[in-house]
Amino acid sequence: MSTVTPDSLKTNFLPTWCPGCGDFGIWMALRDALANLRIGSDDGLIVYGIGCHGNMHDWVNMYAIRALHGRTLPVAQGAKLVNHKLPVVIISGDGDCLGEGGNHFIHAAKRNPDLTVFIHNNEVYGLTTGQASPTAQAGFKTKSTPEGAVDEPVNPLTLAIASGATFVARGFAGDMQGLSALMKTAIEHKGFSVVDILQPCVTFDKVHTYQWYRQRVYKLETIPENKIKALEKAMEWGDRIPLGVFYKENKPTSEDRESALADKPLVDLPLTIENLEGLLNEFY
Repeated sequence: MSTVTPDSLKTNFLPTWCPGCGDFGIWMALRDALANLRIGSDDGLIVYGIGCHGNMHDWVNMYAIRALHGRTLPVAQGAKLVNHKLPVVIISGDGDCLGEGGNHFIHAAKRNPDLTVFIHNNEVYGLTTGQASPTAQAGFKTKSTPEGAVDEPVNPLTLAIASGATFVARGFAGDMQGLSALMKTAIEHKGFSVVDILQPCVTFDKVHTYQWYRQRVYKLETIPENKIKALEKAMEWGDRIPLGVFYKENKPTSEDRESALADKPLVDLPLTIENLEGLLNEFY
């Protein structure tokens, strides 16, 4: 088996994100976490959404799927059912995951599949030039909210905890070492893991900059002891913004509860349909 390094997980193409984009830090942290876990190019699957984050598809050397906008989770759950031994990571955006994909997010958290979701959270739709996303703070001015957003933002952490996710954390793209450690822990957790990543958009978000975050973020020393305390800490935002693991519990995954997966992955089971062509023709 060849050695897995962050560089071995790079492709021959250079990222085309805006200089200074928070996606660079996430890209480097992800490769570092995968290398630490010895997950090489042939050992896992990454499902990407649509957005600036999804362009990472071209710059990580691993089997991957680019899903439709907001549809990363059903694609990832399908792949996991076919081969539940395979590590499956989702790279999604705040709009992709919590706007178009919000319903999928809630029901995936409820089912607790063994998947890891990394949300690139910059409060804007960057690829379509900076409209407000579901996480945009009230009063935030963007192209689609020139007088300031009037809606209350979606809180990815409280939504994940309340919906049933069994590992919920927050990282910062400006802290690559800390983010890599969080990513590694999230991937290792057996269950639905969500990491909300504060990701500065240097082009379209002139408010939530690296400096703005560095003046406010701090690291949790311990994991809150129950859901109520986790929700209370997850709602903290403003002059102080916590990073780290907010909630963690162990319980059966959706794969554990699926009797068809008890013996081995579906991909290793024989195809027992005698007339496959006839079956397929029924649905044409």
